[in-house]
Amino acid sequence: MRAAERRRYETQVVYDAFMETCPTRQVMSTIGDKWSGLLLGVLAEGSRRHSELRAAIGGISQKVLTQTLRALERDGLVARTVTATVPPRVDYELTELGRDLVPILQALKHWAETHIEQIMAARDEYEAAAS
Repeated sequence: MRAAERRRYETQVVYDAFMETCPTRQVMSTIGDKWSGLLLGVLAEGSRRHSELRAAIGGISQKVLTQTLRALERDGLVARTVTATVPPRVDYELTELGRDLVPILQALKHWAETHIEQIMAARDEYEAAAS
């Protein structure tokens, strides 16, 4: 290994989400949020306006939708495009980083939908034993 290559290797930061101060925990918190996962899933289908996102995701409030979109934009997963019209048009779409995350979230969604009956049965059993 050459000296320059060795220096780059030695100065690489190692992230470990199990460490209390690791910044990856913030990212895991954002993408682990139910609204983030649902929004990313809808945006995987293509660009959407704010009102289209709200209509596509039952139960999300205007405030939570805005906050979640801002968090996803801050983390570079979603891009916001404003078109100068009257009224202004705002579209949201996944960035390359966001598109890279989609298969992972789709697998999680599929797993949850496949196993929900087992999970609900386990919850019922747990609650019955706890009472």
